Amino acid sequence: MAFEGLTQKLNNALSKLTARGKLTEQMVKEGVREVRVALLEADVNYLVVKDFCKKIAERAVGSQVMESLTPGQQVIKIVSEEMTSLMGSETARLTWSSSVPTIYMLCGLQGAGKTTMAAKLAKYLAKTGKKPCLAACDIYRPAAIKQLQVVGEQAGVPVFEKGTQDPVKTALQAVEYCRDYGRDVLIIDTAGRLHIDDELMDELSRIKQKVKPQEILFVVDSMTGQDAVNVAKTFDEKLGIDGVILTKLDGDTRGGAALSIKAVVGKPIKFSGIGEKLADIEPFHPDRMAQRILGMGDVMTLIEKAAEIADTATLSKTAKRRPTDMTLDDFLDQMRQMKKMGGMEGLLSMLPGGAKLKNAEFDADSLKKPEAIICSMTKKERRNPSLLNASRRKRIAAGSGTTVQDVNALMNRFEQARTMMKRMMKGKHGMRDLMKNMR
Repeated sequence: MAFEGLTQKLNNALSKLTARGKLTEQMVKEGVREVRVALLEADVNYLVVKDFCKKIAERAVGSQVMESLTPGQQVIKIVSEEMTSLMGSETARLTWSSSVPTIYMLCGLQGAGKTTMAAKLAKYLAKTGKKPCLAACDIYRPAAIKQLQVVGEQAGVPVFEKGTQDPVKTALQAVEYCRDYGRDVLIIDTAGRLHIDDELMDELSRIKQKVKPQEILFVVDSMTGQDAVNVAKTFDEKLGIDGVILTKLDGDTRGGAALSIKAVVGKPIKFSGIGEKLADIEPFHPDRMAQRILGMGDVMTLIEKAAEIADTATLSKTAKRRPTDMTLDDFLDQMRQMKKMGGMEGLLSMLPGGAKLKNAEFDADSLKKPEAIICSMTKKERRNPSLLNASRRKRIAAGSGTTVQDVNALMNRFEQARTMMKRMMKGKHGMRDLMKNMR
């Protein structure tokens, strides 16, 4: 999970404060010192860490905290607020041009995931009702144009390309294409570079001068730490970027880029890539990210994801059934919905306290086996699980490449889910009893 190491170290530092009924100034200083070490180990910019810890120390030793009934919780609240401020305080949205098309120009180093992010952004905007188009202006990296065409097709978005002609000319022609074919957004995928290259930077400047993009978005690998921040600063000085997109936030991200880039460069993070699929992109919310880093979860994003992927027709049909009428098809639908939301590990990362379960082993393919078992059943068996006697279970195990024990385990989970639904339907007392049993 992203920020796993940082989250653990911050939790260890702050838990020592929450365990105290009363705090002294010395205790706060020791806690802040541990926070400082955790941030530096996460490759957060030294000056950013110094200023961040200074603000926490000043606020944490105030009378509002020291005289509070829960001083430890007050300190955590302060850390959360300062971390949110560090990453931008408010969610930064894309701005729109008064004329068509609105042009977004993506730039960054090679290997940051810029081409894939261009398609992700296009797919995201298409879901909001926009009609995006991608322009292939990277003529140097082998197969860069082909890659953009492939991901563009997967996203259902047209790709404008003119081979290896001057990228500036291609960008200008792409603008005319959008106007002619009613495309209201143009996303330009520019050439990456292994390091700051004056010749290629000049090319980006010429593209900017000719097409006048609404925003220049710097795409950065969130796993690169302070190096990414320094590169972003150089791009901003030479080109003038308007925002940042973090990629690979689903990996083993230490946190250096996310926590440093706004404070050092002064430009907001607008989006983050949270997976390899084209749908794995989300707006960057500083307050929610701060909560995730501190292990407080991100319930709002979880709710939004659930609402986005929810099959309204299926939910409506299931809701009308009694718990005892729940079928294995319903159970399979629920598992598939959870899979779309990132599986068990993805859900845990967004639940309060989920970070504490980091040592629990969750196989990324854990939903494949139950899915194979249910798909090996007949329609009649799925609708009426009571038919599953020993011989039928043996046949299903053979057909799904699993064991009879696996089939039995799945049926036990199914019965538990049905029992849970039945208790929840009993009202508040049923829910109270359910929570008691879960504890």
